Amino acid sequence: MSCCLKSGSSVYGSNDLAFKNRAKGSLRVCSSIQTLHSNPSECLGKTLHLSDQKPATKFVIDFPKSDLPNAHTSLRWWEKFLHQNMIEILSAQELVDSLLNAGERLVVLDFYSPGCGGCRTLHPKICQLAEVNSNALFLQINYENHKEMCDALNIRVLPFFRLYRGEEGRACSFSCTNATIKKFKDALAKHGTSSHRLGSAKGLDESELSALASRGLVSRNVEGNSSMDYEVEEGGVFSLR
Repeated sequence: MSCCLKSGSSVYGSNDLAFKNRAKGSLRVCSSIQTLHSNPSECLGKTLHLSDQKPATKFVIDFPKSDLPNAHTSLRWWEKFLHQNMIEILSAQELVDSLLNAGERLVVLDFYSPGCGGCRTLHPKICQLAEVNSNALFLQINYENHKEMCDALNIRVLPFFRLYRGEEGRACSFSCTNATIKKFKDALAKHGTSSHRLGSAKGLDESELSALASRGLVSRNVEGNSSMDYEVEEGGVFSLR
């Protein structure tokens, strides 16, 4: 039996370093472990030959930290704590289609920027609300990747949210911070439930679709959806202009 150490790994123990093998008992390293401990560069990448001998003291194999799994190490802040009902929007057409295919579900558009401190601070709470409101659909839109789309949708402050629901289309728009998170919770409570059937989803307003189409961001024809009144609450922490 043999084993090979990857570059950057090290083994600590005595000359009697032992490995347990259920089929053949215990196996011991024949090479000098002190060599590994004092000068591991001489042994890295080389094969250690093991033979059937009496097991000895315990040992520790120390691997580089980069080899250890960590679910959040390589994730950026806006990619952490996500749930199945949270989707990153990659294009204006995907946004249009996602809203039209949402049916009666409440849809939350979450506009953010990687450089927005308020967005980063608020993100964990938004993820918690998404988990609690699992029937709602949270669509994340990265401002830095979709500046033209955000401009067409008249996004002027971050973080910013728009809620859409069924045949009524856009229900409300607002910006909020950790200090005003109640605004978000109240909007979810108000528009997240309905006592009557809402019909097919309306999606974006005619003005929003026209603005996207004029920039060549959507291929869909814009047809007479009448605009509806909606509530806009000013405020926010990250001005775009």
